[in-house]
Amino acid sequence: MTASEPHPEETAKDPAPDLLAPARLGPLTLRNRIIKAATFEGVTHNALVSDELIEYHRRPAAGGIGMTTVAYCAVAPEGRTERHQIHMRPEAVPGLRRLTDAVHAEGAAVCAQIGHAGPVADPVSNRLPALAPSRYVSRAGLRVARAATPDDIARITRAHARAARTAVESGFDAVEIHLGHNYFASSFLSPRLNKRKDGYGGSLANRAKVARGVARAVRDEVGDEIAITAKLSMDDGVPGGFWLDESLRTAAWLEEDGSLDALELTAGSSLLNPMYLFRGGAPVRDFAANFPQPLRLGIRLVGNRFLRAYPYQEAYLLDSARQFRAALTMPLILLGGIADRETAERAMAEGFEFVAMGRAVLREPGLVDRFAADRAAGRETRSLCIHCNRCMPTIYSGTRCVLVDPEPLRTRR
Repeated sequence: MTASEPHPEETAKDPAPDLLAPARLGPLTLRNRIIKAATFEGVTHNALVSDELIEYHRRPAAGGIGMTTVAYCAVAPEGRTERHQIHMRPEAVPGLRRLTDAVHAEGAAVCAQIGHAGPVADPVSNRLPALAPSRYVSRAGLRVARAATPDDIARITRAHARAARTAVESGFDAVEIHLGHNYFASSFLSPRLNKRKDGYGGSLANRAKVARGVARAVRDEVGDEIAITAKLSMDDGVPGGFWLDESLRTAAWLEEDGSLDALELTAGSSLLNPMYLFRGGAPVRDFAANFPQPLRLGIRLVGNRFLRAYPYQEAYLLDSARQFRAALTMPLILLGGIADRETAERAMAEGFEFVAMGRAVLREPGLVDRFAADRAAGRETRSLCIHCNRCMPTIYSGTRCVLVDPEPLRTRR
């Protein structure tokens, strides 16, 4: 060996983790590294678990998923995007226990996504004021959010801890703290939405206090009883919003705090640019059809300005997520265009510990079992999902993917 040749130990790399083998997530062992991402189900009644919600999560569990994520479990009544959503309270525990038992019976783990919608909440539906870092009026003039007081921030932080405790009591294996999409914590991170002059505004260190405080409160409450992850936006996808450089710094602080077992990387603003996360078709007509007049006409006329179409490609968040993988040591969950087995295995090879799948699993709940069967047979696995995004408007009428499940679930009352 010459001096110029690298030593074998310097060039050798650990093999990529097996996508379909058991994996540790904090105190939890998942049967594989594939997580059903949180996708709002739209099948809850009176903010409680329904049989439809249980079936919604039982199906991917039966289809081989490692863990399914229940969305969206609000930490406070005003923190729901609309009043039918579950909020974590004692009355919800029996139903949540039925749900977790059903998922466990299929061999999968189950996670509760907890959070506060902040300015994304619908104050008319909730009959409670929406909260934001600063007073906010939506472009359509349909929603107004008042500025949260320090007491509101403290109350909502405590509510996250209580919600995590409720998740433990309900049999969940993990919680995912929502720090993305301009929900409450994410809206504080955004320079565009956060115009405060106190200790929660201005510098990134101030704007990150809510996100860090919420994660710390959850960890202090439940310790290692369950796994704790968070969904963090890498960027909002809007001018003047939260961007990659600040997100990297925030992620590093979250890692230093030791509050999380893993971080799921997302993008986009449910308030200002929702399709930035999803990519693919923007089904404006489908959205319009699920709303009464005059909203229906308004969506058809101006919906393209809000629901912008972005080209779809496999693993479309990977380029941004690579920067987080290079900067952090904590486990990362790659989201965004993970539909085929080869894409998921490429994520493993690039150092991501888990992948999160949404639309592909809605289209085909047994996809993960097909991953295993196809790999054993030496075949590639291509998802049936065509990324038309027509599954998104169906949450307002209680159906699943319009291509695979034409029979509607019971219409929401």
